[in-house]
Amino acid sequence: MNPSATAITPESGPGADLLLTLIEHGEVYAPEPAGRKAVLLAGAQIAHVGDIDASRLEALGLSVTRVNADGCVVTPGFIDPHEHVSGGSGEQGYSSQTPEITAREILSAGITTVVGCLGVDTTIKSPRGLLGKVKALREEGVSAYLYTGGYNVPPTPILSSVREDILLLEEAIGAGEIAIADRRSMDPTAADLARVVNDAYVAGQLSRKAGVTHFHVGEGKQRLALLRRLLDEFEVAADSLYPTHVQRSERLMDEAIQLTLRGVTVDLDTVDEDLPKWLQYYLAGGGDPARITASSDASINGPARLYEQIRACLREERQPLTKTLGALLPLVTTNTAAVLKLRTKGRLRAGTDADVLVLDRESFAIKDVFAGGRHLLKNGQCLLPDSRLRPQEAREKPEAAVSA
Repeated sequence: MNPSATAITPESGPGADLLLTLIEHGEVYAPEPAGRKAVLLAGAQIAHVGDIDASRLEALGLSVTRVNADGCVVTPGFIDPHEHVSGGSGEQGYSSQTPEITAREILSAGITTVVGCLGVDTTIKSPRGLLGKVKALREEGVSAYLYTGGYNVPPTPILSSVREDILLLEEAIGAGEIAIADRRSMDPTAADLARVVNDAYVAGQLSRKAGVTHFHVGEGKQRLALLRRLLDEFEVAADSLYPTHVQRSERLMDEAIQLTLRGVTVDLDTVDEDLPKWLQYYLAGGGDPARITASSDASINGPARLYEQIRACLREERQPLTKTLGALLPLVTTNTAAVLKLRTKGRLRAGTDADVLVLDRESFAIKDVFAGGRHLLKNGQCLLPDSRLRPQEAREKPEAAVSA
């Protein structure tokens, strides 16, 4: 008997008032290729992935919204581990600051989970302001988190310390992005960094969060030397270190590859639109395929750069889709969920969060986005109001509020 039809009943299951959505006829990548299957969303969770008879569900008196994904691939929502969601710091004066990133921009890029961060400026672009922005994104349907602090050491916390932020603020999952090998860095010693890293790590252990320290790696000649010292000379867990921008040069990438072999996960930003080149270099150099992620580093550029670069990698490959897409998706799903310890993210399986993308199989254009079970992008059109419009304008121009 069909397990999904028997498990969900008005008496024992979600009840008639729970939103059920059946995405059917699509080719599922969970992220590994799973073939043509249906995905049943029950509220904010995935109830079942497999063969599902919609008529059996309806016969039980359950209201089911059906989405036809024929000719499409169905994947987990993307996780972006590095976005300046409250806007980028203006390094050419106050007028050069970039604006906040909207939920519409994030969701339209296929991103359902995002981690906000601060950079060189933790004064004007304050940690508390970042927290407020993350809370706003959550209200709009995005799963949003943050790193506490910024480039500086010791980090600028929201409460009294990194440990307190991670322990007491639901949204805080780590520290960063701390700058190393960069002129804008505070030039911390390895001992300085060890104190921050271990403080975040302990807080993560106590709160069942990632407790990672996210590092901005600049163009300086020391490259990743400080991180190697942390592993060699201090009691630091390798999986608590998470450096980004490691694709600035071949020498830096070579060092990053060696760190992955010691258990460190590294991140490639997509600002310069060179993800295909550096991903190939990383894999050819023996980098651990489970220890690499990709991020948008959105501030000047929008978050769509991440999705476009994943699509660029697909276009460059000449291998079957089952091999290429199955290999690429972990960069923005399972690998990221693992390093950030987001246990219900990054996979399509029963019990995980209902964050799902429906992509056209030929063009890979984003057709539908479900975030927490909510259908927030439909047929390429975002269903959220445009936050750039003032409330009165949104009422007077409803067509503008839902334009792509």
